[in-house]
Amino acid sequence: MQNRRVAIVHDWLTGMRGGEKALEVLCELFPQADLYTLLHHPGTVSPTIEKHRIHTSFIQHLPYHRTAYRYYLPLFPIAIASFDLAGYNLILSSSHCVAKGVRVPDGVCHITYLHTPMRYIWDQYDAYFNNQSSSFLVRTGMKIVRPMLRRWDIHSNDGVYAFMANSACVAARIEYAYHRKADVMYGPLDLDRFSVSLRDNGFYLMVTALVPYKRVDLAILTFNQLKWPLKIIGTGPEERALKNLAGPTVEFLGWQSDEAVSQAYATCRVLLFPGEEDFGLVPLEAMASGKPVIAYAKGGALETVIPHNRFESDVESDQKAPTGVFFCEQTQKAMMDAVLYFEKHKDQFDPDKIRDHVAPFDRERFKERIRRYIEEKYQTFKEEVSHAKTSY
Repeated sequence: MQNRRVAIVHDWLTGMRGGEKALEVLCELFPQADLYTLLHHPGTVSPTIEKHRIHTSFIQHLPYHRTAYRYYLPLFPIAIASFDLAGYNLILSSSHCVAKGVRVPDGVCHITYLHTPMRYIWDQYDAYFNNQSSSFLVRTGMKIVRPMLRRWDIHSNDGVYAFMANSACVAARIEYAYHRKADVMYGPLDLDRFSVSLRDNGFYLMVTALVPYKRVDLAILTFNQLKWPLKIIGTGPEERALKNLAGPTVEFLGWQSDEAVSQAYATCRVLLFPGEEDFGLVPLEAMASGKPVIAYAKGGALETVIPHNRFESDVESDQKAPTGVFFCEQTQKAMMDAVLYFEKHKDQFDPDKIRDHVAPFDRERFKERIRRYIEEKYQTFKEEVSHAKTSY
C-alpha cells in the first residue's frame, strides 16, 4: 500500500485534540501522503503532521481566519470541494465537519474516519446557536443555512466507500443521520505517555476545548457553589464568557504542553467530563494516569467509564473495578450529587485497576487495526471496480 498515491483530508489544523491524534496515526501509516485541510496554523499540531506537504483552501486567506474561522462554516463545503484529488489511488479523511465531503474522482477509494456527523447542524445545533452562545444575526443566518448544509452533508456521503467511527455512539449517529453502517475503531490512547500516580493535590481537573457542548459552564457553576478548586486546561471561543462566570476557586490554565497536561493528570484528584462526547480521549488519558472520572452518562463515556454508582448505565460492569462516577442529567444538582458521591467513595478506586481498564485502547493496537482495515477495504474496493468493468 505504500506505493500508492494517498491523500489525507482533515477539517482544519489548529491544535492537537482527539481528532488530530487519530490524524497523526494516519500520517505515520502513510508518511508520503499529501495532506489537505481547510486551514493550517503552523506550529499548532505535531511534527509528524507538520512534516507532510500540506495544502490549504481559500479559507486560509480570509480575514480573521486564526480566531474566527468557524464563522465561515457556510463556505466550508465549497472550500473542501475545491481540492483537486485527481491522480490519487486512495483518499483517507479524518472528519468531524466537512472533510468527508471532498470530491472523489471516479475509481478512487475513499475511506473516512468519522469523529461525529457535523455536530453544528445535527445533534449539537441548539448548544451552539442558542440565545446565550450566539448573536441574533448568527442564529438567523444558521436557520437559513442549516437545511442546505444538512442536504449537502447527506449527499456528500456518496463519495465515501467505507465509514469508520470512533465509538459505537458515533456509529449509531451515522446510521441515524446518514443511513450508513460504520465500523467502530476506538482510540488512539498514547498509553506510554502516562503512568499511574498516587498523588492528589486536591484539585478537580478539566482538559477541554472551550466550546458550548463541552458544558464547562456546568462545572464552573457547580464548583462556584462548592468553593472547591477546579483547574481548566484548554482554549476556545467561549473562554471570555466562561472566565466571567467563574468564581475565585476556578483557575484557567489556557493551552498547555503534553508534559504539563500529563503532570496535571498525575496531581489532580479526579477528572470532570460533563459534556456529551463522541468518544473522548481525555477520560482515557486520565484513567491511564490512574485517576477516576466524573462523567455525564451519555455518549462515548458509556463505552469507556465503569461507574461506581451503577445507575441507568448501559455498561455491563458487574465484574469490573469501577473507574468513575456517572450523573444522568446535565444539571448543577446532578453534577453536585455526583461530586459529593465521589468524595464519599474516593478511597474505593484502585489506580492500577483503572489504568488496566484502558490498556485495550492503546495507540499501537489502534494503529495496527486501522492499517489492516484500510488495506482490506481498499482491496475489496478494487475488486468491486474490476468486477464492474468486466461485467460492463
